[in-house]
Amino acid sequence: MSGDSAPLIVSALFGASDFGWLDGLRRAHFPPERNQLAAHLTLFHHLPPSIEAELRQRLSEAALGAPPAADAIGLMNLGRGVAIRINSPALSAIRGELAEAFAGLLTPQDAAGWRPHVTIQNKVLPHEAKALHAALDSGFVSRPVKIEGLAVWRYRGGPWEPLSRHKFRG
Repeated sequence: MSGDSAPLIVSALFGASDFGWLDGLRRAHFPPERNQLAAHLTLFHHLPPSIEAELRQRLSEAALGAPPAADAIGLMNLGRGVAIRINSPALSAIRGELAEAFAGLLTPQDAAGWRPHVTIQNKVLPHEAKALHAALDSGFVSRPVKIEGLAVWRYRGGPWEPLSRHKFRG
């Protein structure tokens, strides 16, 4: 995918220490040959490039507010992987407003309910995922995570190309 036909992705940006924790888990447990991305919290997986200007404007407006409170609340078994579940009513509200604004343009994946999470392992055999889930779950303690902003990326089939960052200012 190239040029203007490449879809857009929207993610939340973590504070440095929380990003370090999550990315460290991802680097430790994601198959290295398949790990093309740093740890991320995706709000939208595939938006049309035609909305880029409006998307940036809406994210800039959302970023005028305070950073949304968020917590890492537990683990999710993805079947062939493991993720850290994130709870943030304020970030969910921002995503909901964006989903409403772009409703007719959402893919089925993005139109379905949002389950905020950070994937730390994927594309492994189910027994490997189950073992990691059990190992991490026994010592998991919920903790707050800092959401510093929102970002837009372009997807061209490999690592994401950064387009814009919108830091919360309120």
